[in-house]
Amino acid sequence: MAKAATKTNASAMSSSAERRSALAGRSVSATGVRLEVMPPAERISLRAPEASVAALSKALGVTLPTKPKTSATKAGRTALWLGPDEWLVIDEAGKDPLADCAKVTALHSAVGISHRNVAFCVTGPAAAAAINGGCPQDLSLEVFPVGAASRTILGKSEIVLLRSAADAFRVECWRSFSDYVFTLLSEAASDAAA
Repeated sequence: MAKAATKTNASAMSSSAERRSALAGRSVSATGVRLEVMPPAERISLRAPEASVAALSKALGVTLPTKPKTSATKAGRTALWLGPDEWLVIDEAGKDPLADCAKVTALHSAVGISHRNVAFCVTGPAAAAAINGGCPQDLSLEVFPVGAASRTILGKSEIVLLRSAADAFRVECWRSFSDYVFTLLSEAASDAAA
């Protein structure tokens, strides 16, 4: 009888459990900068030789960039160049880039990393200054223009950084570092506002 009651309680708890993204609902506003956790998105880590780029671009519906520090966006899907044969593909339109790549017979490796990463949006006139509070990269518009993307560091954490507008950035990090990255960006935002 005790086992039956335990099973009933466990199933009741599991049906009421709610899955939330890391740091859901957290945001920070300071003079000139706003930091928010972005909604969940589909992501893949894509590796492929140059000969496969055209077929993968066609399947994904976005042209994979082939130059350092660049990105391409189309219909809610963004491809960020991370290396000569490496891209981070982010889909915010609810489609599955991993399934799209599975249809391609050209040589490639596509790994789903949607649950590994968390993204933050840093916006406002002091957004670059806030990110530079922990990132040594030159984020001036001349050096890091709209559409620029790179794998870099923020404090002690690896991040992928995308400039989505003159005063807006997407910061991608591993879920296990998300609290650290959010806290560092929060403190840097306060400093940038001062």
